[in-house]
Amino acid sequence: MATKGIRKPQKALTARFVETVTAPGKYHDGQGLILRVQPNGAKQWVQRITIRGKRCELGLGSPPAIPLATARKLALENRGKAMMGGDPVQERRDARAGLTFEAAVERYLAAKLDEFRNEKHKAQWRSTLDAYARPVLGPKLVAEITLQDVLRVLEPIWQGKTETASRLRGRIEAVLSWATVAGYRAGDNPARWKGNLSEILPKPAKVAKADNQPALALGDVPRWWAALAQREGMAARAVEFLTLTAARSGEVRGMV
Repeated sequence: MATKGIRKPQKALTARFVETVTAPGKYHDGQGLILRVQPNGAKQWVQRITIRGKRCELGLGSPPAIPLATARKLALENRGKAMMGGDPVQERRDARAGLTFEAAVERYLAAKLDEFRNEKHKAQWRSTLDAYARPVLGPKLVAEITLQDVLRVLEPIWQGKTETASRLRGRIEAVLSWATVAGYRAGDNPARWKGNLSEILPKPAKVAKADNQPALALGDVPRWWAALAQREGMAARAVEFLTLTAARSGEVRGMV
């Protein structure tokens, strides 16, 4: 594959630069990889590549979902395919047909669940998508999901279940980012917050209701202490220690 004409910067991009840059423009990393920053702050990875003598561009997703290291790896893989006579653009077109959001969720979780720290987090990830996103987005092709589709999922719970809705938005964004990199959709991510949903939905901090925990009445302490003593596990012993010493919770949790 010919490399003539590909702009190579004197200094490659850094992860910090990708994270902080806001000025609109095109920033080259070499090997045809470009970070494109839109006037509204949206960022997208684009790769310029020559395939069978024809120069074209491939979208590689958007940071921070696709960090610099991942974008470089994808660009290298595409160049390798092109050098061997393959066509990564056509591969994406072929793959894009027919993948629903429901199927994309399953493939994403199959690839990512092992990265989650605990079983509870895994269960929460799936349950929020199953409860709120799947009924609306499940049968739709990921290539056809729009901003309005994402709003149909989020708006009914944005005011009353703000924290859940905010986490759900991030999980939908992650699934659609995976679908973009895998070649099943193209263009901007409709679940992206900055410069996208942030212009339509109120900030979570502005609408989330304060959830203050009730204080323990002094007269209830003996009964509460007796009930706590009956509980098994390190958490119960930690609460006992905290109560007797008035230590900070972080100090108790950090004890060895």
